[in-house]
Amino acid sequence: MGLAPGCHRPGRPARPAPPTALALVRQPCPGEGVVLCEISPSAAADLHTGGPGGFVWAEDGPPEGTRIAAGMLGLAREVGEYHPGWGPYAIVRDTDRRAIGGIGFHGAPDPEGHAEVGYDLLPSARGHGHATEALRALAGWAFEQPGLTALRAVVDVGNAPSHAVVRRAGFERDGSVDGAVRYLLRPR
Repeated sequence: MGLAPGCHRPGRPARPAPPTALALVRQPCPGEGVVLCEISPSAAADLHTGGPGGFVWAEDGPPEGTRIAAGMLGLAREVGEYHPGWGPYAIVRDTDRRAIGGIGFHGAPDPEGHAEVGYDLLPSARGHGHATEALRALAGWAFEQPGLTALRAVVDVGNAPSHAVVRRAGFERDGSVDGAVRYLLRPR
């Protein structure tokens, strides 16, 4: 079992991708127990149309939210709003190197320097801290980028596990909008 082609842990030799593999855009973003692999436009197109996007998924994947995010990347590219790094990532578990969910941005930072994040995890991977670690890793990468002043997350009122994820990742409640709670994370 391996990571998706082109996705490897820093410090370990990269595995060459087979010629037919879907290429990823940049180096992976490591977290505790997970690694985030940016989903390229070609991988996103494959995911959106029902394929694996070049990843080896846990038995119940890929999740529907990741397929939807992949489709949004395609739309952003079509209208010239695709910004590498500011789209979806696959969450790959270190223990078995299987993709277990998706995380990413709803787009590049807005004029105030805010970007919104979203994530989903396969049911078989929930309850192990993977979403929190993925969110911490993504936020760490994001705050290294110029111009970002805050990350937003919007969580449905009744989604207690997701509220716990954003709070553990350091987000603070910042109001509510349309039956959901808005959270904000600023650089430390």
